[in-house]
Amino acid sequence: MTVRALLVCLPLVLAGCASAPPSSVVEALPETADGEPGQMEFSLASGHYRCDAGAVVEVQRDRAHADRLHVGWHGRRYEMARNPSASGLPRYENIGDGLVWIDLPWKSFLLDHKTGKPLASDCRPA
Repeated sequence: MTVRALLVCLPLVLAGCASAPPSSVVEALPETADGEPGQMEFSLASGHYRCDAGAVVEVQRDRAHADRLHVGWHGRRYEMARNPSASGLPRYENIGDGLVWIDLPWKSFLLDHKTGKPLASDCRPA
């Protein structure tokens, strides 16, 4: 009797496995009053971020100004200002020194502004 029930249910289980997963929908962030795309806000930690290839980036958030942070890289400290991004993801830049910090909850990146190539990738708070 158990085998018979299994044979009846098996096609239903297999049909469920064969169906495509639902596609994820990403809603656009609402625009601000001046027509700029809305920006995501994350509450992230200050401190040492450990990155691929043994790189370390020091991040200090400015509590008085949420649109600024300081990045320590190779013995120097850089002030970074948030630059609104089309995706809404946190992107901090120091154009003069050519650095970009992409600040995400699951990992962050330090990029060369001119080439877009990573200087430090897959960075996570220590």
